[in-house]
Amino acid sequence: MREYLLTLLITAAVTYLLTGPVRKFAIVAGAMPEIRARDVHREPTPRLGGIAMFFGLCAGLLVADHLQNLNEVFAKSNEPRALLSGAALIWLIGVLDDKFEIDALIKLGGQMIAAGVMVVQGLTILWLPVPGVGLVAVTQWQGTLLTVALVVITINAVNFVDGLDGLAAGMVCIATAAFFMYAYRIWYGYGIEAAAPATLFAAILMGMCLGFLPHNMHPARIFMGDSGSMLIGLVLAGSAISVTGQIDPDRLNLFSGSERSTVHQMVPAYIPLLLPLSIIAIPAADLVLAIVRRTWRGQSPFAADRGHLHHRLLEIGHSHSRAVLIMYFWSALIGFGVLAYSVNSASMWIVLGVVFLSAVGLVMLLLPRFTPHAPRWAQRFVPPRYRRYPEPPAESEEAGPEPAETSTEALAEPSPEPAAVAVVPGLNGATAIGHRPRAAGRHKDKSYG
Repeated sequence: MREYLLTLLITAAVTYLLTGPVRKFAIVAGAMPEIRARDVHREPTPRLGGIAMFFGLCAGLLVADHLQNLNEVFAKSNEPRALLSGAALIWLIGVLDDKFEIDALIKLGGQMIAAGVMVVQGLTILWLPVPGVGLVAVTQWQGTLLTVALVVITINAVNFVDGLDGLAAGMVCIATAAFFMYAYRIWYGYGIEAAAPATLFAAILMGMCLGFLPHNMHPARIFMGDSGSMLIGLVLAGSAISVTGQIDPDRLNLFSGSERSTVHQMVPAYIPLLLPLSIIAIPAADLVLAIVRRTWRGQSPFAADRGHLHHRLLEIGHSHSRAVLIMYFWSALIGFGVLAYSVNSASMWIVLGVVFLSAVGLVMLLLPRFTPHAPRWAQRFVPPRYRRYPEPPAESEEAGPEPAETSTEALAEPSPEPAAVAVVPGLNGATAIGHRPRAAGRHKDKSYG
């Protein structure tokens, strides 16, 4: 555990220290896109934060290669090299997109090629544990298709959720923490060395996110861009692929005792199917809803809009920070809920705890809909937004002097009307996503997120 912690800290430190110089480089290079209609921020902010995250990934792998216990991962497996090759390719495509905004289909093709590079070097799904059937071996083509599909879905899911300051990095970090605990338990608790690469990848991914978050929290000084969101999406998918299908139930000593106990003990063998899906549950749901929404309107699935989950949280009245924290909460609830169930699936307290926390999360989502109002006697002591009744006008004891007579010309002349102020319901201050006047000559939005 100490070597994993050291790798995490060095990855975070390298990412954090490089993000400042990368920000200055992005400004000089002109990687500061103009504010689009769907954006939440109000000032142009540099991108290319993925450059610092990629070098953090390289530093983490380099340090792990020189540690005594983690060196065995590189000696016995080719998966770290496969991950680095795919990450370098997807990172390069993201850097080009952050600067030149390449076409969405080109990015999709690059994502599939990056996944194929990892498959060729051995990072692929070999078999699947299917409940009620057991281990099912997949052919080479089936494994390749499953691997490419999982990588592409994860990359785009993380890319879609990257819409608020600190949202994507925080959600991925929380989900990866749950995945790291699961993979480390399988490797250290059961002695299955096949889970060691996934444990290392998860530790490095947490370091990348933690090192970048201080620069990306609201108000963000730099964005990770596609070079960062696609990179962490690929590393997240690589961690899931590395451990999926690598657990042998015979080595877990699951087939002992009664049939009921065997069913409960088989849960860790099936968790690799659930945990990779649970850690991207919210981004994947946002991805599916976006595709359905845009297709229903007759638009391209890659057309940009303001209908993502984080945009809806802002529209119903949540502030920027509270919307991010709510997304953090749901990510942690799903990831750690599945992790707790894998440890003790027979405990009803885990299920009840997840149900209770889900109810708390729903109340947090609808909190702006239930604005409390103070009673009449406390109207003058609370802010205006909590007042139910308007305050009565103050009556003076002595009547003031009557107003002077107004001339006929003054009465005939209409008084100037005050300037109209556009009020958009449901918005919240500077973080709202209301209408923005577009400057003349601004080019058409070409975002595909």
